[in-house]
Amino acid sequence: MKLKKYIANCFLLLLPIFLWNIILIDKLPKGYSPAIFEKDIPAFVTYGEIIMRVLVFALPLIMVLSFKTQLQKIGLFIYSVGVLLYFSSWLVMIISPESDWSQSLIGFMAPAYTTIVWFIGIALIGKTSFLKLPKISLIYIGLALLFVVIHSAHAYIVFQNLNNP
Repeated sequence: MKLKKYIANCFLLLLPIFLWNIILIDKLPKGYSPAIFEKDIPAFVTYGEIIMRVLVFALPLIMVLSFKTQLQKIGLFIYSVGVLLYFSSWLVMIISPESDWSQSLIGFMAPAYTTIVWFIGIALIGKTSFLKLPKISLIYIGLALLFVVIHSAHAYIVFQNLNNP
């Protein structure tokens, strides 16, 4: 069995995201701290988010990482733009937490909803699966959309809690 071919999976595209989050999570404003971000969140949001997070972060393990087709190259571009948007949404919060953008609902939620762009990029890059699952890209986009909706709802609730104590 050629183990090497299984190493080239789309999970590798998540590594920059994980590193970014690990390195900079403590630099975000207090509203993003676990003590505040997890406070008073309905159980169905919390558990829904956990389940969907596991799915959207685990599924890339079986998605083949390849840039051979035009669609996969477009996916790489979309992924790259998405990562830049996501990283930028964090940087604004870190550098200028008191700005109008950072204090607004759309700005506060940006780290949650910008993820959909790089998720779509991953879906287009990983259009085939090691397990030969048909329509893996569509399945992944559907799961990613559901995760982003739940994750954004969570961020919305936190924003409302912070602004309406």
